[in-house]
Amino acid sequence: MRMAIVYDYLTQMGGGERVIRALNRVFPEAPIYTAVYDRNALAADFRRMDIRTSFIDRWPLSHRKFEWYIPFYGFAMEQFDFRPYDVVLSVSTMVAKGVLTGHRTCHISLCFTPMRWAWDLYQNYLDELRGRFLLRLAFRAFTHYYRLWDVASAARVNYFVAGSQVAARRIRKHYGRDSDVIHPPIELGRFQPNHQPPDDFYLVVSRLVLAKRVDLAVRAFAQMGKPLVVIGAGERLPSLQRLATPNVTFLGYQPDHVVSEYCARCRALVFPGEEDFGLAPVEAQACGRPVIAYAAGGALEIIRDGVTGVFFEEQEPESLVNAVARFEKLNFDSRAIRSSAERFGEGIFSDTIRRYVIEKHQDYLSQFFPHPNGGQKTP
Repeated sequence: MRMAIVYDYLTQMGGGERVIRALNRVFPEAPIYTAVYDRNALAADFRRMDIRTSFIDRWPLSHRKFEWYIPFYGFAMEQFDFRPYDVVLSVSTMVAKGVLTGHRTCHISLCFTPMRWAWDLYQNYLDELRGRFLLRLAFRAFTHYYRLWDVASAARVNYFVAGSQVAARRIRKHYGRDSDVIHPPIELGRFQPNHQPPDDFYLVVSRLVLAKRVDLAVRAFAQMGKPLVVIGAGERLPSLQRLATPNVTFLGYQPDHVVSEYCARCRALVFPGEEDFGLAPVEAQACGRPVIAYAAGGALEIIRDGVTGVFFEEQEPESLVNAVARFEKLNFDSRAIRSSAERFGEGIFSDTIRRYVIEKHQDYLSQFFPHPNGGQKTP
């Protein structure tokens, strides 16, 4: 079975890139197609992968300012030639599912979520552009086009896989398609459970972009005066630094071993955004540390309130402040928290996705290429 993997763009390490790494271990012979690849921004093991880029990768500043060229990403994905492959596995939050495949190629899309900036968070992004008339107008027009393309390109997928039940509901709402749920993996071996008393700080590990709502955590901890460490980089860093008080420390991007160390030492990970899954809470739990999370999205599938963490109900600083106060009155069993994280281990994901790809490929062949005598004929 000849197979290719497709991903939106490879310009920074995050949850999606860790899924690509796991898929490369499951399907090491499959080349990885992507719009843009910044080899200096990703872990060293990506340099050993067969990564093939679009024409955008050769444009000026395409690595440092990759977001400039997002209007062209869908078009770029359509230019790849997948005729040699039996299966294409696209991994997408934006455009990878829009690749064109012939009738002999089975297209499976692991869709983390439909484009949230174009759908669920559209009004939030418009709010950010208040007072900037031309940018606001351009965003409206561009997003309208991308929504049309997004729905049209969903018809190119033969089988959808969602990363969570929340993502499955969004796929149903925006694309009108059913999907199977396979949770993203974490590398359990990278996280050593800490059964000792934690250090006196709370932790955020996140890309610093609007949707992650790191500003909520910064505002809440500015009120409380409790130590907060923020690991991550992104466009919101300057505005977050302006909000911060001296008890909030920004460490920027950190390699995996540093993230693991801070996860093991923190009192709790703070997860203030609404995400379809969220690997950071699972990674903290793999270290035996609880999570304080907004009670929405994939966090509801990961965290058990009072057992592996606590929830807060509103995305307001006061709600998070109250959750921290409640958290500090509870006792947590680090071994139970680690055990909860183990259901998301990479081994389980690898076995599941391997079986899924094989089964769906065979199902595709039986539907589209039935043998006249009732058997199957390989195209």
